[in-house]
Amino acid sequence: MIWLIGCRGMLGTELARLLESGGRPWVGSDIECDITDPAALRDFAARHTPDWIVNASAYTNVDKAEREEARALAINGGGAGNIAAVAAACGARMIQISTDYVFDGRGTRPYLEDDPIAPLGAYGRTKAAGEALVRAACPDHVILRTAWLYGRNGKNFVATMLKLMAERMTLDVVSDQRGTPTWTHTLADVIMRTIAHGGVRPGVYHVTDEGETTWHGFALEIQRAAAARGLIPGGCAVRPVLSSQYPSKTPRPAYSVLSKARIQAALNIRLSDWRASLAAHLDEIAAERRPDLTEQKTQRSEDSHEPAKNVRRP
Repeated sequence: MIWLIGCRGMLGTELARLLESGGRPWVGSDIECDITDPAALRDFAARHTPDWIVNASAYTNVDKAEREEARALAINGGGAGNIAAVAAACGARMIQISTDYVFDGRGTRPYLEDDPIAPLGAYGRTKAAGEALVRAACPDHVILRTAWLYGRNGKNFVATMLKLMAERMTLDVVSDQRGTPTWTHTLADVIMRTIAHGGVRPGVYHVTDEGETTWHGFALEIQRAAAARGLIPGGCAVRPVLSSQYPSKTPRPAYSVLSKARIQAALNIRLSDWRASLAAHLDEIAAERRPDLTEQKTQRSEDSHEPAKNVRRP
């Protein structure tokens, strides 16, 4: 039995879809089973006796975490630790989802799993705390760090760009932060393979799509590929800007590329290039839309000449 925690989030819904088609027994929970409540977790585990627990839940609002670090820590740190303790008590293996934000972004080559962590802000600190608590409480754990995640459900960079590119004539996007866009399907598939393989050693692994780009480069590829599928008009000018032009209370890592060699060797897989994953994601969106909704728009919103505030993090 697989227990998916956070089953209605962006990653959780994608993983639930794969679990539904995979034929293996699973159960999902979301806010109805509070991960900050150890008793609630123990009760749920006792009723379902999982042999794998996947924690896809998290406090993910990077900017708000600076004002609510205690709450973010209770979820990302304490909540993850609570889940790990329950996993250990019932003999289950645990998969914990973490982030590139545990690094400071000053690197110049893809980060390895054993590189020193140095979070820049509250979100990264709370996720790093979660990693430490999981390692301490559940020896049989797999921590998967990912980055720049997008998917069909929830707020993310691709959805934001599609909306703004259909509404505006110009759009400013940061060009001095590098990373790897990652489709939720990629991460969900790796989780499924990790469970099916069974022999993946406990420890930390990095999982993103392959390749690297900037947020500006990502936006340009979204525009090109989406326009080709009739999802947006394609006339929006996407302009590169520096992070300093959009000051934020929360510093973002300037470099977030992660090395995937360890997970690819462990599962004997080859991860897809981020452009191929984006194309597959946009194909799904196009297939879901009715023909009348894929017609190119000719009207622009009244504020279409105002530059869009960049969303640095999905």
